[in-house]
Amino acid sequence: MFANKTIVENAVNSKDHTTLVTAVKAAGLVDTLSGPGPFTVFAPTNRAFGKLPPGTVETLVQPAQKRTLTSVLTYHVVPGRLTAQDLMAEVKQGGGKAELKTVQGETLTVMQAGKGLTITDAKGGKSRVTIANVRQSNGVIHVVDSVLMP
Repeated sequence: MFANKTIVENAVNSKDHTTLVTAVKAAGLVDTLSGPGPFTVFAPTNRAFGKLPPGTVETLVQPAQKRTLTSVLTYHVVPGRLTAQDLMAEVKQGGGKAELKTVQGETLTVMQAGKGLTITDAKGGKSRVTIANVRQSNGVIHVVDSVLMP
């Protein structure tokens, strides 16, 4: 990934994010995530999407499910450019956790786990940041190991 390219430009070239790119295209979010932002994106890998029940991804990318897919994807996006250091500072300031309002409108809860970060979604599902601070021209990506569900 290249810091001078947008979130979408870099994701398109990542072999670990082909499912995410397919979903972003199906939801019509390419232009939004190519915009100036800045955005913080918790980007699930192909393996993370593979943890969902069989048929979930295939169903979500159907045109009839565009609203649901958009909700799931925008739940992974937070306005602003938040590095892992910024997130850790917010966790510390919040007494062990930080709540982030997503573009989708609901919150994610971030907590420190050892030297890393975990994110808890609205349903209580947990995702671990596996690669932090992947800088983009319009934000930052944190690679996560599970899909977050609103």
